[in-house]
Amino acid sequence: MSTRPELLAPPEIFYDDSEARKYTSSSRIVEIQARLSERALELLALPEDDVPRFLLDIGCGSGLSGETISENGHHWIGLDISASMLNVAVEREVEGDLLLGDMGQGLGLRAGVIDGAISISAVQWLCNADKSSHEPRLRLKAFFGSLYRCLSRGARAVFQVYPESIAQRELILGQALKAGFGGGLVVDYPHSTKKRKEFLVLTCGSVPTSINDGHKDSDDDDDDSEDEENGMVCVSDRNRPRKKQRTNKKGKGREWVLRKKEQSRRKGNDVPADSKYTARKRKSRF
Repeated sequence: MSTRPELLAPPEIFYDDSEARKYTSSSRIVEIQARLSERALELLALPEDDVPRFLLDIGCGSGLSGETISENGHHWIGLDISASMLNVAVEREVEGDLLLGDMGQGLGLRAGVIDGAISISAVQWLCNADKSSHEPRLRLKAFFGSLYRCLSRGARAVFQVYPESIAQRELILGQALKAGFGGGLVVDYPHSTKKRKEFLVLTCGSVPTSINDGHKDSDDDDDDSEDEENGMVCVSDRNRPRKKQRTNKKGKGREWVLRKKEQSRRKGNDVPADSKYTARKRKSRF
C-alpha cells in the first residue's frame, strides 16, 4: 500500500526537480491526468457555444490538465506551489499562463474574471499542517473565499479530490459551503475500489445544482461485473447552509465555561482561577 504524498512532505518540497520530471514523464500518470481533466470539464458544464472560456487550473503542476483545457478550446491560467513543476511546464511550452503561489493563502485574482475552475488531486493538501502556522480550517477558508470572489456569477468549480477520511471530506465540503458555494460531492463508480473517483462540484452563488448524468467506462476490464453494473454517480445536492439559530442560551454548562476561560488564558488575559463555584447557577434572589 503506497504512502500518500501529502503525508511525506509539503508539496513544494516533495515535488522537487527530480520528482517533477519523473511525474511528468510517466505515461500512466499522463493518461490518468487527461482522463480526470476531461471528466472535470464535463462536470464544469460550460455552454456549448464555441466561445472560449477563461478557466483556472488550481494545482496545475507541469500543465498536464491544462493541456486538456487547451485541447477543448479554452484559455487558462495555472497556479501551483511547486517551482519545479512550473519549470517543467515552461519547458513543455504549455499554452496557459503560470503563477507560483500557495492556494492556502488565497488567490490574488480580480473579482469575477474566471469563468470556471478545475483542480486535479490538489485540494486535499490543504488539510495537512505542514508548518506551525498552518491551520487547515483557516487555509481552506482563505482558499474557498478567494475562489468565490474571482469566479463569475453562476460559474462552477470542479475539484477531483482524494480525501483521507470522512472527517477530511466533510471539512473540505463544509468550508466550501460556508464560503457561499452551492453544490456537493459527485462519486463515480462508488462501489468500485479501483475506479472510484470523487469530484467536488460547486456553483458560485445560489444557482440550483443539478447533476444526474452517470459516467461509465466500458473499456476497463479490471473490475468485475458488479462494479460495472454499479458504474454510477452519487450526488449530494446542497446549497449554502443557513446560519445556525442560537439556541440554549441559558444552557451553557460548566464544561463550556471552563473551555472559554482556558481560551482567554491562552490569549494572555487575566482570568479568575477555577473553583467548585465556577459556572454554578445563581439563585434568582439572595
